Amino acid sequence: MLQFPNFDPVALRLGPLAVRWYGLMYLIGFGIAYVVVRWRLKRTSPVYGDEQVQGFMFWALLGLFVGARLGEILFYHWTEWDYFLKHPIEIIAVWHGGMSFHGGFLGALAGVVIYLRRQRLPFWPAADAVCLAAPLALMLGRLGNFINGELYGRVSNLPWAMVFPQGGPLPRHPSQIYELLSEGPLLFAFLWLVKDRLPTGGVVAAFVLGYSVIRFLVEFVREPDSWLGYLALGLTMGQWLSLVMALAGAAVVAFLARRGASQPPAEEPAAQGKSQGKARGKGGKKRAKA
Repeated sequence: MLQFPNFDPVALRLGPLAVRWYGLMYLIGFGIAYVVVRWRLKRTSPVYGDEQVQGFMFWALLGLFVGARLGEILFYHWTEWDYFLKHPIEIIAVWHGGMSFHGGFLGALAGVVIYLRRQRLPFWPAADAVCLAAPLALMLGRLGNFINGELYGRVSNLPWAMVFPQGGPLPRHPSQIYELLSEGPLLFAFLWLVKDRLPTGGVVAAFVLGYSVIRFLVEFVREPDSWLGYLALGLTMGQWLSLVMALAGAAVVAFLARRGASQPPAEEPAAQGKSQGKARGKGGKKRAKA
């Protein structure tokens, strides 16, 4: 059994201003994601300059925060909607905690779509680049969860189980570390290996499916929210949302497969050379006749 490190959730104090590790992880993660996205788009879609990348990344970040908070309320506090309607300021009270990944993903997607449609820029290359970078930001977000001692796992007797200050006296799975490693470097390594072997849009499908599987499995050792507990079939809200996300990933795969099937196969170089030779031969004969 391990004891949870006594982290100070505040990274820096500047007078009355307190900079928390959790928020700092978000900022660092966004910075890393921006570098990866810009590098990737320079290779896959040169139409994106620095200004365009900055534009849609800003909209993605804005959509992420709005969607993450609204998703938390809609998905995880649906029994308390009356309270939020009576106290609307609580809807934006991110300082009280509560940010849903699935809501954040939908919000970021909406923000990117809005910007790209206005700028008339291609969607799939940008979405691929964002999904390639997302695991690195997720890794830092889970590190922030661990520092806060939140989102801990279920009770366990494993040697690396930890006693969390907010989780009672019993040791628990450090599920934040499980998610940090699996949603972060493991998923990123997988996407990095397949990124150049997939068609445009393929990284999106791989990320959505990969994250869904990882999150669904980790939820088996993660403590469910006390006010929700287990839902239908003994699954948690996170697992049900991951199943829906997996269906969306499968729909992207089907779309890409249908798009690929509708495109005519590329002519083989040898065949192209032969046809060009025939064309030149016919042209030569016509010139001889003239």
